[in-house]
Amino acid sequence: MVKYPKVKVKLGNLGGPDGNAFVIIGRVTAALKNAGVAKDQTDAFIKDATSGNYDHLLATANEWVNIKFG
Repeated sequence: MVKYPKVKVKLGNLGGPDGNAFVIIGRVTAALKNAGVAKDQTDAFIKDATSGNYDHLLATANEWVNIKFG
């Protein structure tokens, strides 16, 4: 289940510039902030997302917001 289902983040092809880990973290963080999510929660997302490898980052992003590819 997505933690913030109303927050949507669109990413292009993961093989392109949208697949960069920093871009993904930045877009998700910005979307959370724009949705009015508290700073402690955005900080928690960043901490969790950066606590593992790239696959963990993608899984974490998918747990927090609705990610759309393409």
